Amino acid sequence: MTTQSSEEVPTASRGGGADGGTPAGPGGLGPESARRRRVVSLGLDRFSGIYVWVAIIVLFALWIPDTFLTEGNLRIIAGDQAITAILAIGLIVPLAAGVFDLSIAGVMGFSVAMVSYQLSLGISATVAILTTLLCGALIGAVNGFVVVRLKVDSFIATLGMSSIMLAGTYWVTDGKQITEGFTDGFLGLGSGMFLGLPLPFYYMVVVAAVMYVLLEKTPLGRYLYATGGNRQAARLAGLRVERIMFGSLVTSATVAALAGVVLAAKLGTAAPDIGPSYLLPAFSAVFLGSTQIRAGRVNVLGTLVAIYLLATGVKGLQLAGAPSFVNDLFNGLALIIAVALAARTARRS
Repeated sequence: MTTQSSEEVPTASRGGGADGGTPAGPGGLGPESARRRRVVSLGLDRFSGIYVWVAIIVLFALWIPDTFLTEGNLRIIAGDQAITAILAIGLIVPLAAGVFDLSIAGVMGFSVAMVSYQLSLGISATVAILTTLLCGALIGAVNGFVVVRLKVDSFIATLGMSSIMLAGTYWVTDGKQITEGFTDGFLGLGSGMFLGLPLPFYYMVVVAAVMYVLLEKTPLGRYLYATGGNRQAARLAGLRVERIMFGSLVTSATVAALAGVVLAAKLGTAAPDIGPSYLLPAFSAVFLGSTQIRAGRVNVLGTLVAIYLLATGVKGLQLAGAPSFVNDLFNGLALIIAVALAARTARRS
């Protein structure tokens, strides 16, 4: 029962690593046992990201209070990260099942183009949104067919689909920005406010809540984690692992399409290269989140902590006058550190 799946995610997304730590020695004796007890009592093994997030907030609050501690800055951080958070939450599902989906940002970009193109033709917003979500599900089904039936490694299959999506986005937009056809009702879905926060923030909360219940409170969530933790053992236990993998890829692509619709409503335009820049932040957040809350496996709450930890750090540095490349630098470093921490947590588990 220790055989690992051929596509094991670096986060070691198995169900038993919730506490993320090695038990103390007999009776808790010795300095190493005492140190581990202190770490556990402070929650550093599962809540270190929250401590770091609070420290970052305090740092910038003291450093640049006039620009950092403002309602506008809070609104920007909450709203701007909602799209990345929705995308990252969708990415959790295939990673929990032990498969990669590198096409998720490409699907989002293609969905922005699809819904915008339909609106520019005078198609109603409702039809355009439903058609775009259906296209996302269909793309996920193609990914699932290639991975499950054709036995192509998910990393390669979805990387190829990402390139296809980029080409499709250029084809739909004709390599130009789409700026016409956006109705006030559609734009209101992305630019409206409620209780001082942008509507996309609330969409993200709803998606996160649904996915949290699915993964943490239902048998399907346990099946996903079991498949990702040890595919062969899950198959021997009677789980239909191929169907689970297929469904996870359909789910991630559909959520990516939803993120694309929200992004189109937020921006009121569609650019041919809008998707790829979201891939690295989404992966960084999911892998960093796998070291938090439910340490040792990808999870929704940890991902949300990681999203806003990274966003707060980047925004604070930007307000302090850091150069424009700090966003990519921050996310790249976070991804490397997160994968290293996740691998260490997996070994200890």
